[in-house]
Amino acid sequence: MTWVILTGRQNDLDQVATPHKVITNRDYLAHPALFRGQRPKVINLSNNYGYQSRGYYASLLAGSRGHKVIPTVETMIDLSERKLYEHALPELELALNKCRKDLGGTFPAKVAIFFGIGPSKVWDRFAKLLFDWFRAPALEVHIKDSAEWASIRKIGFLPLARMTEEEERIFLQCLETYTNREWRDTKGRTPARYTFATLVDPHEELPPSEISSLRYWARIAEKMGVEIEPITRKDLAKLANYDALFIRETTSISNHTYRFARRAQQEGMPVIDDPLSMIRCTNKVYLNELMTYNKVPVPPTVMIAGTSDLEVAAQTLGFPLVLKIPDSSFSRGVKKCGNLEELTRLATEWLEDSDLLIAQKFIPTEYDWRVGVLGGQPLFAVHYLMAKKHWQIVNHKANGKPDQGGIKTFTLKETPHHVVETAVKAARCIGDGLYGVDLKETKDGVFVIEVNDNPNLDHGWEDSGEKDEVWVRLTQWFLDRLERPGR
Repeated sequence: MTWVILTGRQNDLDQVATPHKVITNRDYLAHPALFRGQRPKVINLSNNYGYQSRGYYASLLAGSRGHKVIPTVETMIDLSERKLYEHALPELELALNKCRKDLGGTFPAKVAIFFGIGPSKVWDRFAKLLFDWFRAPALEVHIKDSAEWASIRKIGFLPLARMTEEEERIFLQCLETYTNREWRDTKGRTPARYTFATLVDPHEELPPSEISSLRYWARIAEKMGVEIEPITRKDLAKLANYDALFIRETTSISNHTYRFARRAQQEGMPVIDDPLSMIRCTNKVYLNELMTYNKVPVPPTVMIAGTSDLEVAAQTLGFPLVLKIPDSSFSRGVKKCGNLEELTRLATEWLEDSDLLIAQKFIPTEYDWRVGVLGGQPLFAVHYLMAKKHWQIVNHKANGKPDQGGIKTFTLKETPHHVVETAVKAARCIGDGLYGVDLKETKDGVFVIEVNDNPNLDHGWEDSGEKDEVWVRLTQWFLDRLERPGR
């Protein structure tokens, strides 16, 4: 395996300090033919990662040359402003504070983390989590400590030029440890061309795919030279052992599914769902704005930023109306309000946890269309029937398991053209991955209710219309991206 170290200046790192090739980012940028025919792993140690700097362009062009690189430009952008990485702080601070006792009760004002390795084993949990979030060679974390809780003031890159002699010595040790790790497991592998990881939670109540369905997919994929291997949330460290990732847990940007998606993207792996699709699809406020801007029909909608907006919603939409929390799934956080009193009570409660809510006109139907879209093309179409004596497809009862409505399957040819066309247009606004578009068909037209980044896909259900073609096309989606020229 070829490792390449990029520095900002010729004298930033002595070539004898590491067995790997050391060149400046200037030379790397100026000689695109370097390492042609190879797929080196690039460690970018530029002193400046600012937008459009040489360090930035080195990582950007590494991707276009088919070279794996850390940090990626996404990581550079993430760490450019605190507001762009604030979503990671609660989990990081929780891990940080678990170190307090072993550190003797206090934290230093700052700590350097190199390749996910801290100053001592006490920092292991925090350092690994930090590297999971931000794959960068050298990070400096500034800490504000109080008697009860340590908070993170800032996370930033630590360039070679700012390291002390002792920090550089430790950094080189960590560099050696990192580059000596096996990139692939040495376990015996099948003669498959590729191995796809499938992230699952065996204990999830409403998984997007049952284990039996994934086994069915594995039998089809095997005929195409692909091995399917299940992994769980504990397997993030070995994700680079695989060629692609298919997430089959309910996604959320606040849990491990988002970290898996980010890591896969950083490793240059095709992934469903990709991080940007997760961000876009999990927020109903964003979806509504995006669909409206792109002239995709949606139900009449009013944004709720405070109780003063409730009267406007009532007058505009009438009753009953539907109130939604922006980030929710499986019909959770979606309630029907029959009058202003119900709306006020529910909105007041939900506004304690969310600064924005959306209210939509209630459109009663006996079913929702679900059209699966993959790579910008329709994949399957079904009716999701409403749960018994309920207005949604899933009835989350106060006690007991959720009650789901039935399903009616169609071939794509049987599905009304305007339904498919609208679904595809909505999905293309999000990205190029796998989406489930929910639509209501009425006498006034078709309305997009939601675009899901993590749609259900089960054998005998969603694949009933198009049969095995669904699984073949899913496999081919990954293969097309793995076999693109220049990867």
